[in-house]
Amino acid sequence: MREAVRRPRRFGGAVTPPGDRSISVRAAILNALAEGEARIANYGPGGDCASALSVLRGLGVPVESDGDGFVVAGGAIREPDDVLDAGNSGTVMRLASGLLASQPFLSVLTGDASLRSRPMGRVIAPLREMGADVRGRDGDRLAPLVIRGGALRGIRYRMPVASAQVKSAILLAGLSAEGETVIEQPAMSRDHTERAISAMGADIREEGLTLTLRPSRLRAVDVTVPGDLSSAAFWLVAAVCHPDAEARLLGVGMNPGRTGVLDALNAMGADIAVEHERVVSGEPVADLVARSSRLRATHIAGDLIPRVQDELPVLALAACFAEGETTIADAQELRVKETDRIHTTVGELRRLGADAHETPDGMRIAGGKALLGARANSHGDHRIAMMLGVAGLLAAGETEVEGAEAASVTYPGFWDDLRALAGDGERASARASVPER
Repeated sequence: MREAVRRPRRFGGAVTPPGDRSISVRAAILNALAEGEARIANYGPGGDCASALSVLRGLGVPVESDGDGFVVAGGAIREPDDVLDAGNSGTVMRLASGLLASQPFLSVLTGDASLRSRPMGRVIAPLREMGADVRGRDGDRLAPLVIRGGALRGIRYRMPVASAQVKSAILLAGLSAEGETVIEQPAMSRDHTERAISAMGADIREEGLTLTLRPSRLRAVDVTVPGDLSSAAFWLVAAVCHPDAEARLLGVGMNPGRTGVLDALNAMGADIAVEHERVVSGEPVADLVARSSRLRATHIAGDLIPRVQDELPVLALAACFAEGETTIADAQELRVKETDRIHTTVGELRRLGADAHETPDGMRIAGGKALLGARANSHGDHRIAMMLGVAGLLAAGETEVEGAEAASVTYPGFWDDLRALAGDGERASARASVPER
């Protein structure tokens, strides 16, 4: 599918982003482990969230649709009679590995071609250390994964790289392990799992960057999923870079492990207001208002990287509109996402005329060079597809985004919301979708 996008005279309005993918997946998997039944409202609509439910159903977990969410009944996990498919979701693959490591049966976990090319060694290593038998392709590095679970023991594990997914897999396994499970993190990463299992009755404590979990039984807890900040980030960047814009993003999750994109944009001088702060289902939530801004270059690296990994492509786009040269470093993890996002982001921005260059662990972007509409390609990566859609709102002329359907992995309504924020009628920015030639 191809989308054609033009810069509107004015950009703005109010949008409620889709339910947070990370919280949705965790709420479903953790409640499947718990005692009782829970309703998950505003469950994420994307493919990753659907993959989580598919894996749970394959394990015999009762999951029923309920309006804008689902009801999950815990305590019914059984050996699957077929291969479990995590689709395109690294979150589902890694969290399900932690879940399955403690189950007394054999399971096989796979995904699409992209997911089968992404490294799984960092989640296999600690689960093996805990006593699970986990094997994979290419020297136990790639999916499909074959997992024979059973009795586990707690470990002290020093994570080589900050990763919420690996941390969550260890915590899921540690819930039923014998003895304490201690995780030492090198830097902060999103803490959705810790918040959720604490609310569900787990014996977990946090001291700085160290987590200590004792064996625990979870009780089911209803969850209302906040809006996804990673999805809202595309509209934040569109608004602060457009010369006449004001966009209001409603009900957005403000977990400290996720707000790195706001820190980065604020460092660039973005005019973003945080309003109506509250707590929903144990997670901080707020409304965000972004307005046209004069941006300056910044340096994104170090401990900030784990908190902005998903947003780095769209932050690179923002850098094109900042005065000076922005550098992104310590982001080599981007090379093993759905695409090599360093190479793909730089390549697609250069198609539009950006002054952008790859480095081994990031990129350099010199701002101030006007973007020009061109034919661009998502390469099947949802975040690249959405970044290019926003680029089309900011570039002169028409931008055609091939592979636009990739956005549906996390944000099925992305192109509809783009059209709504860009205006209707003569000011509409995107034509109806057309098949690729």
